Amino acid sequence: MNLPLAIVIVYIVVLFAVSWYSSKKAKEGGTLGYFLAGRGFPFYVVAAMIAGLAIGGASTVGVAENAYGAGLSAGMYTAAWAVGALMVGLMVSVKFREMNITTIPEMLENYYDLSGRIIGVVGQLIIQIVITSLQYVAGGAILAALLPDVFTVASGTLFSAVVFIAITLIGGYWGAGLTNIVNVIVIYIGVVVGSIMSLNQAGGFSGLSQSLPEGGHWFDPISGIGFAVVLAWFVVLITQTYSTQAIVQISFAAKDGKNARLGFIVGAIIILPIGFLSAIFGIVAAAQHPGIEATMALPTVVMQLTPLVAGLTLAGLWAADVSTASALLLGSSNLVVQDIWKRFINPNMTQKQEALVSRMTVLVISIFTYILAANVIGIIQTLLIGLTLTTAYTIVILFSIFAPKICKRGCAFWTILVGIIFLAVWVLVPAVQIVPHPVFLAWPICLITFLIVAAVDKRPATI
Repeated sequence: MNLPLAIVIVYIVVLFAVSWYSSKKAKEGGTLGYFLAGRGFPFYVVAAMIAGLAIGGASTVGVAENAYGAGLSAGMYTAAWAVGALMVGLMVSVKFREMNITTIPEMLENYYDLSGRIIGVVGQLIIQIVITSLQYVAGGAILAALLPDVFTVASGTLFSAVVFIAITLIGGYWGAGLTNIVNVIVIYIGVVVGSIMSLNQAGGFSGLSQSLPEGGHWFDPISGIGFAVVLAWFVVLITQTYSTQAIVQISFAAKDGKNARLGFIVGAIIILPIGFLSAIFGIVAAAQHPGIEATMALPTVVMQLTPLVAGLTLAGLWAADVSTASALLLGSSNLVVQDIWKRFINPNMTQKQEALVSRMTVLVISIFTYILAANVIGIIQTLLIGLTLTTAYTIVILFSIFAPKICKRGCAFWTILVGIIFLAVWVLVPAVQIVPHPVFLAWPICLITFLIVAAVDKRPATI
């Protein structure tokens, strides 16, 4: 009997059971019930949602890949995520909840103008569709690496996509919230048990240190990855927590501002250790398996563990992708339904029509993201570049909340448009790549754009 596969199957059955249980709640209240859980999330569901969204393939397999050459400093990726979640919890989560809106582009039209909403939804969809596609790819890679007799990368990607889509379609946002509680528990069991077992097999920290190649910064929190890259992670990931629809939507779905704030703070605490635990797999692989491909660091170590521990670890790693994908799919679909369908096509839908359109939108976006995942090469490299686009949104949101008198009606449209153009130029014209990461240019360019429009445009924003 293939014990790791059996564990994954049991985990999938539990997820479907939870989603089915959640489907009754998802049917209540039309799109508000399906996409925002009727604004009923208590703090612990908020915490599970933000943690589940943060702990995806990049936070586990990706961190181990970096740790294979850079050591423990690879774990600073999730540290940056955690700091971003904490700052949102302390600074703006209550304000987001009090806005009583459903999407970021809706806020842009309310405060600025229709053009801000249109450009806003375009940029948000670009960001989220790219990240969602990455989850399919990561899920397929995990299944293929750890269950090579059962899955290829292609079949694993398809299988992952089908499960991710089905869970999202059935349970809606309540389903995503409750399954993410299961996901976070499974992630922690898998990653904690797997990292401890792999470390014990390597002789503990002392034995591991003696086996590692000399000259590396294996246990330094910064030097392995390098200060510039770590700084870029913090700037990008803190920026995106303020303005990515899938993240902000969690605040919108909280019971109230108090539950939103506490949920983000608890979520930050949950997120923080996972990167450093995942880095242990990469360090152990560097000691025991020099010369392998870095992408195989985590799978290679896990396959050495006992079948039970390997199965738990596999389920935990795959759970990380499930948790991220479901939140992103619902965030993207919410954008399409609220900011395109209900705004321009049929603003007077019945509750039954809303439910049908909501699920059809999830299905269409899911199929599109799967096609992208199956055909696009280099999507992981695109991830952090794509997240740089959130810089423009974050600048607009922070000015809207903390300095509304400065804001003018054209600020949202022009700041986001310049952000999109800048990223296109960065990708297409290598000569402009004069800094280690585009975010270091995106911030001053978008900030200057906002301030210039604020000085030139005489129409005040309606905040």
